[in-house]
Amino acid sequence: MANRSERIETDPEVMTGKAVISGTRITVETILERLAAGEEMDDLLEAFPHLEQEDVRAALQYAADYLSSDKPTSSRRQGSR
Repeated sequence: MANRSERIETDPEVMTGKAVISGTRITVETILERLAAGEEMDDLLEAFPHLEQEDVRAALQYAADYLSSDKPTSSRRQGSR
């Protein structure tokens, strides 16, 4: 399992404080968006040579941890699934 605390950082001076892969300007958001769009891990790693598989796993774990916290709220719209 990726050690999220070593691979993900937030700094107000980097990408306006968004969560990024440590030592890069690659945001967790970018990784999630590309994976959600269907991009394969190998293609993601090729597009971002500084990334490692463990970085991508750490980004996924970061998102899972965030969603399992009490922070996010969601309101369903009528007709939504």
